[in-house]
Amino acid sequence: MGTEVTSAAEISKPLLSAENAEEKIPPWKEQITVRGLLVSALLGSLFCIITHKLNLTVGVIPSLNVAAGLLGFFFVKSWTELASRIGLWSKPFTRQENTVIQTCVVACYGLAFSGGFGSYMLSMDQRTYELIGADYPGNRAEDVKNPSLGWMIGFMFVVSFLGLFSLVTLRKVMVIDYKLTYPSGTATALLINSFHTSTGAELAEKQVRCLGKYLSISFFWSCFKWFFSGVGDSCGFDNFPSLGLVAFKNTFYFDFSPTYVGCGLICPHIVNCSVLLGAIVSWGFLWPFISTKAGNWYPDNLGSSDFKGLYGYKVFIAISLILGDGLYNLIKIVIITVKEIVNARSKQTSLPLVVSPQDDASSHLLTEEKLREETFIKDSIPSWFAASGYIGLAAISTAVIPNIFPQMRWYLVLACYIVAPALAFCNSYGTGLTDWSLASTYGKIGLFIFASLIGSKGGVIAGLAACGVMMSIVSTAADLMQDFKTGYLTLSSPKSMFVSQLIGTALGCVIAPLTFWLYWTAFDIGSPDGVYKAPYAVIYREMAILGVEGFSALPEHCLELCCGFFVAALAINLLRDVTPTTVSKYIPIPMAMAVPFYIGAYFAIDMFVGTVILFVWEQLNKKEADDYAGAVASGLICGDGIWTVPSAILSIFRIDPPICMNFVPSS
Repeated sequence: MGTEVTSAAEISKPLLSAENAEEKIPPWKEQITVRGLLVSALLGSLFCIITHKLNLTVGVIPSLNVAAGLLGFFFVKSWTELASRIGLWSKPFTRQENTVIQTCVVACYGLAFSGGFGSYMLSMDQRTYELIGADYPGNRAEDVKNPSLGWMIGFMFVVSFLGLFSLVTLRKVMVIDYKLTYPSGTATALLINSFHTSTGAELAEKQVRCLGKYLSISFFWSCFKWFFSGVGDSCGFDNFPSLGLVAFKNTFYFDFSPTYVGCGLICPHIVNCSVLLGAIVSWGFLWPFISTKAGNWYPDNLGSSDFKGLYGYKVFIAISLILGDGLYNLIKIVIITVKEIVNARSKQTSLPLVVSPQDDASSHLLTEEKLREETFIKDSIPSWFAASGYIGLAAISTAVIPNIFPQMRWYLVLACYIVAPALAFCNSYGTGLTDWSLASTYGKIGLFIFASLIGSKGGVIAGLAACGVMMSIVSTAADLMQDFKTGYLTLSSPKSMFVSQLIGTALGCVIAPLTFWLYWTAFDIGSPDGVYKAPYAVIYREMAILGVEGFSALPEHCLELCCGFFVAALAINLLRDVTPTTVSKYIPIPMAMAVPFYIGAYFAIDMFVGTVILFVWEQLNKKEADDYAGAVASGLICGDGIWTVPSAILSIFRIDPPICMNFVPSS
């Protein structure tokens, strides 16, 4: 069904090895343990502190999924070994329990990001109002709401759970039918599987050693990069020109990031090529062209984050491509589902009993795939439960949010929840393709639209509140689907994954505001001369002020370009569906093309390097590439991901890299 995104991620299959066909999978209730929940709360608190630190300083949050899986294994394994040494019986530690812990931790610390503690929520406070200035047009003293534990925790509880119910019924479509890779989720699953792989399977043992080798290389390489990254804007490896594209004003460079090279090894070739194509179209031609129109299409000398300038084109054109691709696929899923229901009698619902002759390896992979699918589908979450949960939570939220933000009328909150599932699908689909969650981009859609609907009297606060609603839903939905992918590969029950997400979200609704409050009371948050500048707070407030003016405030020709790219996304998807497979496999994916439009071109080079390595490897030794590329990719992603924890701790203690290394063109 749909466009299958088969890829090198499927090489993760052998890591389960033959032993797992005989492994007894515990019931879903036994996969959730008290010790697991205690470890999840501890790690969730630690990761919330790290996330707030990054949010309030640089504003960029790396994926900590891998680190959550690793630390969860370390703590529980230490727990069980200590218990055995003192003569206490301890329940065996399974890959399913490890996966549940990782899921719970991700759900918890994810709210430290989607809660907007460094962006939309902080944009409402007095400090941000004063930084912009009382004389700034549209910046009113009435549009101020300072942080308070009471309303922040209440707001988190009424908005954070809806994303979990919005897409849970599409888990089979996203993970099995579309075969989306979710690179971080796949890498986490491979790491967890390697921890719990017993001896006896030769291939699995070799893959584990391969994963460990490249994890170590990636970890120490990331440490080396940090050591030479200094404290200046030009320090580090992130300005090393790549592929000779100096003509594009150094917007193309090789970031030497193991994470994105690993993603390139896991993601399909067409995804990596689409990302690179999007980077070339946007940063190679479109943005340089629009830059020449400064002073004509928009005022020159604007800041790099001013929506009335080039930044406005970047955000809204990227949104147009994303929405065009996401909505097309959502409508296609609905149409196919209706057809399947109508033709239910003629539909083949199970694997054929008689298959064509296959070699042992192919038969083994088919058995593993069937086991995964049976486990993933067995403990299904009823559609009526998901729908009633979403409707009930939306009703509660519609009643509560206007009491927290009087500027946000109840019917506007309801409108958010009507359109949010479609946006949640778009974000989850995009995350599955490229590993990038663009939750903040969807939040900006809500911010801009609802600020313009309310107008000058309250539109700023209403827009920021709508941004929070949208960000929470699309972010948690993508995290859930990413974790479903991990659960699918580790033979974990979807019910245990969903329940652990609910528990982790409940923990996050309390822990994320409390850990933010530590920063708020201990440091001068938002001070331009301090450590915690909260760079995105001013940007979000200025965007809300711009939104009050409506679409007329956008730079010239921005709306026309957005419409053109939206239609182009629809046309490209239609072309992919109507052309033969031999042709369609070379047609780029608009969703993948859109990510570098907004994020930047740097990671496109890294991912393309990964896909080139895999392509050459496949030409030289196809079987070896199939067996080990997934382990290599996961090791690269895991090593870099694990390094984020010590690097964040060093940053919290204000320990800066000692050396500045800078790369410049020879000219």
